[in-house]
Amino acid sequence: MTKYILTRIGQSLLVLWAAFTVSFVLLQSMPGDAILIKFQSPDYGLSPEQLADIRAAYGADGSMLQQYIHTVWSFLSGNFGYSLQAGVSVSSQLAVSLPSTLLLAGFSFLLAAVLAVVIAILANLSGFGWLRGFMQSLPSLFISVPTFWLGIMFIQIFSFRLRLVPVIDPGPWQGLILPILTVAVPISAPLAQIILRNIDEVLTRPFISVARAKGASHGQVLWRHVAKNTLLPVLTVAGLLFGELIAGAVVTETVFGLNGIGNLTKHAVDAQDVAVLQAIVVISAAAFVTINLIVDLLYPILDPRLKARLGAN
Repeated sequence: MTKYILTRIGQSLLVLWAAFTVSFVLLQSMPGDAILIKFQSPDYGLSPEQLADIRAAYGADGSMLQQYIHTVWSFLSGNFGYSLQAGVSVSSQLAVSLPSTLLLAGFSFLLAAVLAVVIAILANLSGFGWLRGFMQSLPSLFISVPTFWLGIMFIQIFSFRLRLVPVIDPGPWQGLILPILTVAVPISAPLAQIILRNIDEVLTRPFISVARAKGASHGQVLWRHVAKNTLLPVLTVAGLLFGELIAGAVVTETVFGLNGIGNLTKHAVDAQDVAVLQAIVVISAAAFVTINLIVDLLYPILDPRLKARLGAN
């Protein structure tokens, strides 16, 4: 069991290091010079020597390898560097923007899970057989629909047409209703499809026939026997969909003008603020890796067969 845990943690750290390295190389290879974009304006009146001093102050005067080592060490010590555009530490910018994104991502994931479970339950009840066939066509449709387009459609329908949710000067929670729907709906469809497929697969197993022979109702079979055996595959897919949720949250924040990581990313891209972009990539990768690591570590707890097999090994 200890070997399993250490192996999963090591793999997660390796993925995180790979994400950091690839993003660093790509960001450093971008055309243009962020320092010149910021300071070469005639209004500043800076000489080439002063620009060289600024470049040295930001650690951009060394080779790529030197900058890589410096950046790795800074990140490991909790220092994400300074924003070239804003002139403040990246950590302070993240402290302002990250809570909004976490709130949006958390509630969106919760709503997506609730919608998926409700759809799966209804599809297995009598009278809702049509829902199963309808759900088979939704995942590919929802995944192919751009998030920004879905957000605009929700604004048109719920704000401008039905006037249910204001988009101009909304309250703290009113401003999150449509963004949460925009992120949750595309994720709930494939999650519901996975739940339905696993329910169908579990219902064909012999122990389900035994439970029905003992007089268990359809609802009891679903709750006592099917739900637990369906949980593991759903957790795996939910962990993978978390990456889609992060990407959807970033785009949605831009559409709805939320002051989160999405808005910060947009301004950083416009200004080629490499330090901010590097920190955002690493935090997003860390969130994705952490969620999947938690799922992997929950497997032995939820599945006694896996726990026994790991103990035997």
